[in-house]
Amino acid sequence: MRPPDFWYNTPTGLKPQMLRPIGTLYALASRIRRTLQTPWHPLVPVICVGNLTVGGTGKTPTAIAIARLLQENGLEVHFLSRGYGSSVRSPLQVDLVSHDAARVGDEPLLLADVAPTWVSSDRRASARQAVQAGAEILVMDDGHQNPSLRKDLSLVVVDGEVGFGNGRVLPAGPLRETVPDGLDRADAVLIIGEDRCNISQTLEACHNKSLNVLRGTLEADGSTESLRGKRVLAFAGIGRPEKFYATLRHLGCNVVETQSFPDHHAYSVDEVDALVQKAKTMTAQLITTTKDKARLGPSLAKQMRSLPVHVRWADEPALKAWLRPVLKYLS
Repeated sequence: MRPPDFWYNTPTGLKPQMLRPIGTLYALASRIRRTLQTPWHPLVPVICVGNLTVGGTGKTPTAIAIARLLQENGLEVHFLSRGYGSSVRSPLQVDLVSHDAARVGDEPLLLADVAPTWVSSDRRASARQAVQAGAEILVMDDGHQNPSLRKDLSLVVVDGEVGFGNGRVLPAGPLRETVPDGLDRADAVLIIGEDRCNISQTLEACHNKSLNVLRGTLEADGSTESLRGKRVLAFAGIGRPEKFYATLRHLGCNVVETQSFPDHHAYSVDEVDALVQKAKTMTAQLITTTKDKARLGPSLAKQMRSLPVHVRWADEPALKAWLRPVLKYLS
């Protein structure tokens, strides 16, 4: 489902006003859920990379970047993920050979390429399995709203281009909870890209404790240099596909056509075949995101390119300083 326009603009009209009371109840229910549950700690540090809105903000690339930094310090890192769309109930370690996106979700396949990854809606059970398997530190990809685990560090990722949207809670806006509630449990905020929504001012206005504000950008890997000047047909089924298309244009691609699908879309063979044929007709390279490509079987995936991206930190020493308490605990 595509998000309604009023989520990221000043809400006008009858529908946003009618949905606002439902959003208030949603926020209240979330607050009660957190209050009634006592978080459990797995006796190894837990770092949560989450957000306050639905849709893509760059959580998974951020979780991967943090995990790699921890690995550079010699730590055995394991990921915990709910696995959006996964059919898994009990904790399962992702196997890149035998598992696909229908089984474990798309993000876990990307995470498992970096470190052992556990998928389950039961984060406590996943944490226990990970620790038994030798995890020295756990990185949660999403889970800021999940109260089952006590986090040692919580990072909220915000897309600088859209910020917190219209500031309202689902379904009246894109927020999973109110901004003050979410920031109250955070230790740091990472603003991805240019801060076009004055997020820094919002943080100061609604938060009453010292909050580390980190900055970074999502950048394409160097392997994409060959795309410069090339005609491409781009498609994506992510939270904000326009961001992907803008990245391609920034790289110098001639984006001759785009096709957008709902977030986490399960592509059919017919849909992919149609895209492949259209790209051939237009003499264009078919390209998508790494997350979309992870949802395709090997035979379909090899018919296109993907655009790998990574987080570039504006101030990596500031990130390391934020992580220092965890690293000091493990040293």
